[in-house]
Amino acid sequence: MKLLIVEDEVQLADALTEILKRNKYIVDTCYDGIDGLDNGLTGVYDCIILDIMLPGMNGIEVLRNLRQEKISTPVLLLTARSEIEDKINGLDTGADDYLTKPFVTDELLARIRALTRRKGEFIDESRMDYNGLLLNKNTSSVIWQGNDVKLSLKEYQIMELLITNPRQILPKERIIEKIWGYESDVEYNNIEVYISFLRKKLSVISAPVQIRTARGVGYSLE
Repeated sequence: MKLLIVEDEVQLADALTEILKRNKYIVDTCYDGIDGLDNGLTGVYDCIILDIMLPGMNGIEVLRNLRQEKISTPVLLLTARSEIEDKINGLDTGADDYLTKPFVTDELLARIRALTRRKGEFIDESRMDYNGLLLNKNTSSVIWQGNDVKLSLKEYQIMELLITNPRQILPKERIIEKIWGYESDVEYNNIEVYISFLRKKLSVISAPVQIRTARGVGYSLE
């Protein structure tokens, strides 16, 4: 899953970025409200972690603009402990949840899981299921009937994207935006290499699913 952090405290933002990456999230980081809005308007994120006190444009203004542009991405506001009005204004403007500073990392991770959880998608917090094919976050592996194979980080992220969009053709552009970033110069053949790796690994465990190619468009899991 792809997250956006908008936080002007550089040390905190960078620490959160590393923590989330270690938990296998794809993360983009902005340090002011204007860049945060520009990134958020792309609509490629599964959740936005948004500080209220930001230079350029405060978090409430960023949130208001996102909702006015029909961006429905879940937003988790970061607020100062004493600012009750900020919390109320944020929720009224369209925030989905808020977390007060200072906060515990485990609580942040739990809030993100709650905001990004889709009905029926998760067996538990660490596994995703597609017709019996399991993707295990803790072990970075894909499992079929007890047989498992390890995945690299990029393989895991692409597989997660395919499982959360079953039977849908994912355009190559969207895969690049989600996995490598909106301004990445990654070429299509990079995706083709990882898709090839994934197909071989699915074959190794005899998984009865296929990553199909929609020629000139993208890929789907069926």
